[in-house]
Amino acid sequence: FHRGGIKLCGIAGVVFKDKNLHPVGRFMTRMLDALQHRGPDSAGFALYGGLGLREHEYLLNIEVKEKPGLLEEVKTRVNTAFPIESEEIIPSVENYLIYRCKVVLDSFSQLKPLIMDVDKIDDVIFLNGAQSFEMIKYVGLVNEIAARYNTEDKMGTHAIGHTRFSTESIVDRYHAHPFQSYIIPDITVVHNGQITNYWKIRDPLERKGHIFETNNDTECIVHYIADKLAQNYSLEEALEQSVKDMDGPFSYIVGTPNGVGIAKDQLGLRPGVMAENDEVFAIASEEVALREVMDTSDIEQISPGETRAYTI
Repeated sequence: FHRGGIKLCGIAGVVFKDKNLHPVGRFMTRMLDALQHRGPDSAGFALYGGLGLREHEYLLNIEVKEKPGLLEEVKTRVNTAFPIESEEIIPSVENYLIYRCKVVLDSFSQLKPLIMDVDKIDDVIFLNGAQSFEMIKYVGLVNEIAARYNTEDKMGTHAIGHTRFSTESIVDRYHAHPFQSYIIPDITVVHNGQITNYWKIRDPLERKGHIFETNNDTECIVHYIADKLAQNYSLEEALEQSVKDMDGPFSYIVGTPNGVGIAKDQLGLRPGVMAENDEVFAIASEEVALREVMDTSDIEQISPGETRAYTI
């Protein structure tokens, strides 16, 4: 039994097939609210397609405690690594703020040294760095988080989300889902269940140089998938291989800049359903969430060991 804890969480994903901007924040808020009974501890969103950044531009989100000189130190370290193009301060809670800034990178690989540098500062956490998606997550109920960060106003092409119940692992913003990998740009994961051979999956990735920030098994999944994609696996191939390599009861959804993927353990021990029409493809832990985005007359149960990828 690993330190990730037992999770009875809710997961959801939605893709709009026409590639145009839609109110994905509103739809994902409604889907997650419908799954709120599966997890009251925290909730999170990865909303793709709405940032409108140019090539090589990245948006960074860093949580900073409000104490003298700390924000200035963070700004100095970021600006030393990359010129800051724009910045804003987002109020948070419990004497913390989120410092959001836009920077230009020559290569995504440049981001990892900055993350490691910033995370060495006491009372500072590097939350997220992205080009094609916005991550919003915190402790509390879905609608509370949605109201605080205006998720219903967020536009995009596709999204994944999570509402969390955890019996052991830490309940804070950093351990809320989605989790992101910095191996390749903008890969996120939300997860319901356990990876019981967690260390067997994690150890080879660490030997390759991948840096783990937590002991949460969801972070293990996102590193695994990103590593496979970096080796030129297709998303479908990476999902299929994960079902063979990972043990335990699980279902998870991957978000990528081009769509989403779903995988379920070979015994089918975690729930999952999906549906689609001419406009939308959607997946969730329960049918009640799908009803928020479409007519659910044709529902597919995700079979044990099944994987599915939908890209736009």
